Amino acid sequence: MRLNLPTLLAATLILTACSGDSAIDGVKEIPNRFGNAVNALDDFTPGSTGDSNNARGLKPNEVRVTMEVPASIAPQGEPTRRNLRIVVPDRVEVYRTDYTLRKDLGTVRFSTATDDDGYLIIAFEDGVPIGPDVVIEASYRGTTLKALAADSDRDVKVNPFSHYLVAQGLGSYDAFDFQTVMNCVNSSLCLNKYVWGTVADQVHDFEIDIGTNASIASALDRLDNRADFKAYVAAMADYALLGQDNSDTVRASSADYNSIFLGLELGQTFRESNAFGAGQWGVRTAQEEALTATGSAYLYPALTLTSFEAFNINVTSLATDIPYYRQTLIHGTDNGGSQTFFNRSSDLWARNSHSSAPGAATLTPPRSDAQNGDAINPARLLAGRALYQSVTGRDSSRITGWTRNPYYLDAFTSAPAEPDSSPDRVLTSYFSAGKAIELQEEGGKLKRQDTLEDHYLSVFELHLERSSDFSLSTLAEQRYNLVYIAPRFGNEDDPLVFETGHGTWDTQTPDGNRLAAEVTLDQFRVVRASNGQVRAEASSGTGDWNLANRLSRLSQSDRYMGRLTLYEDQPGEEFETPDMGLGASTPDGSLMAFNLDDSYLGDGLVIAGKAPTDPLVPARYRLQGVIVSMNDNTSRMHQIHNGSLELHDDGNATLTAKGVQIDHDIPSSNVSEPRQASLDSSLGVTATEDGEITLSGGELTLAGFYTGAGDQIFLTLRDNTGPEFQTGLLIATVIPESD
Repeated sequence: MRLNLPTLLAATLILTACSGDSAIDGVKEIPNRFGNAVNALDDFTPGSTGDSNNARGLKPNEVRVTMEVPASIAPQGEPTRRNLRIVVPDRVEVYRTDYTLRKDLGTVRFSTATDDDGYLIIAFEDGVPIGPDVVIEASYRGTTLKALAADSDRDVKVNPFSHYLVAQGLGSYDAFDFQTVMNCVNSSLCLNKYVWGTVADQVHDFEIDIGTNASIASALDRLDNRADFKAYVAAMADYALLGQDNSDTVRASSADYNSIFLGLELGQTFRESNAFGAGQWGVRTAQEEALTATGSAYLYPALTLTSFEAFNINVTSLATDIPYYRQTLIHGTDNGGSQTFFNRSSDLWARNSHSSAPGAATLTPPRSDAQNGDAINPARLLAGRALYQSVTGRDSSRITGWTRNPYYLDAFTSAPAEPDSSPDRVLTSYFSAGKAIELQEEGGKLKRQDTLEDHYLSVFELHLERSSDFSLSTLAEQRYNLVYIAPRFGNEDDPLVFETGHGTWDTQTPDGNRLAAEVTLDQFRVVRASNGQVRAEASSGTGDWNLANRLSRLSQSDRYMGRLTLYEDQPGEEFETPDMGLGASTPDGSLMAFNLDDSYLGDGLVIAGKAPTDPLVPARYRLQGVIVSMNDNTSRMHQIHNGSLELHDDGNATLTAKGVQIDHDIPSSNVSEPRQASLDSSLGVTATEDGEITLSGGELTLAGFYTGAGDQIFLTLRDNTGPEFQTGLLIATVIPESD
């Protein structure tokens, strides 16, 4: 059914003050400096997202409008983030529109005022719009830009980022899509109506600088060529098409999860004069954080997921807080063209935080009611996620601010055991770019200075539900399948190694809070030697990978909540660091994951699962993860966030690895910005009832395991054919049929 619009009354509404004069006229003579308003260039705030919020003093039905243009259009405008300039618009219009972006689709009831800082305030008589059908259009010296009125923080910035969202997000719809979205907006029970407010706000959290000489057209082209930004806008526009049937969730459940986090970086550093502009690899691993010097309180990497129903409205909310350590390897060339490597170990980096702002999410398809005889199936957790800024070195000579771009979350959640319980795992991988920025303290505020790093991050997050009183007997006398990825930096002969492996892990009988276990591994390495040459190696072997039940110190008491110690022979004391790493298990012990930390393998991620309860069947899986490729002159990181793996009836599979790629051209010290990339391959499949699986075809071999009801597959990737060698870690999780 098409949307029946009311009689068209007005084509375009020009904002006017009560006197009848243009609301803009009174502020045209105000200099382009906006008094006490927040400018993110002058006030870098940890624990907030990148976009400053000027909602101060606004009533619930009001928005504040700020116009930002490229520097070439307003050289004297007030500088702000992303090399834009704040200006007073000559003209502002508010109108109702649809997917055609026309201006003649109905009236919007509003009034206007100008605040003491010269900003335009728009008060909507029917409340701030929440759908994509109301646009604010601003013009400055012949330049016109658009923004959605439905910005969730009510601080509407009209700039190239907001204009791209209107043109490429809303403008990508057809009549049926727009009707679907507006049906949700007009339904009191459809929570997906708020997606547009989220995306209208989060596009301003992206740290993408616009060139000083850019026109509006070239600024929009730049955003369109940034694969991460383009993919985010497209994914959020698709997300908004989910209707009320997909907004439903559970009746009531709330759970805390132990988080295992790996961030793999490829970027560019400008910190050091002897390697200015060199490429840089990095790895980030989740850590426990002691909050006091005496160890009386700890912060543990965690996700909180809450779903509830009230007044027939279903809500799912999530938030993460993940402290992490970082290690980097600078990779450049000297004056003679020889490759150089500088290891920067975790001792040189302050502990940091990868944390997301609390926000709503959607479970799709909705959980069925087992009490009525319907099955409770796995679901996907979808959301637009913003990551907090952080600051390190506040008391040092170099204060550093860390920014992180938003991302689209597409996570697997397992089938809950009971109708009102939570899934025992949330699994995802995604891409987020960011910057390290030098900060200068002035008057108690942190002002942005030069960019120290551009970093592009491939992230794995495995959130495993906490237990109330976990026992190692859950893991004892079991055979697990496992996969891992482990970068190693800094060896004198082989300064850069990416190792992956798969195999089996056999546990024995517990001895108190310790559990002896042995692994049998097939390993593959892509190695860059100190002269820059790349080779591939394969090996196999066995080893002791022992486990200990790790005590957690919470505000109420000390308890065992599913966190685990992984060690060869040095488990450490209760709250000390072992010789391999830390991790966690689901309450039933069916899935474990660990962060490797300064282990003999390096830093990285281990995933281990019990044999599946059901065999693999033909199905479609969401494919996520990372592929690292190297030859003598280049390094590449391919983050797969929108891939698919289809298992067919004939025993074959089709792999489509859509995502973004970062390229480091070593001789020129050029590191590309994210660009679109895709890998397509047809593969033969071999799988055993014990959960082992191999997919092979052409130059690729994927090996690992599947677990659960055949709905989760964990794979390592290898390509040893050269001259470019590849390895990686992939997660494939079932896409519900209703998708």
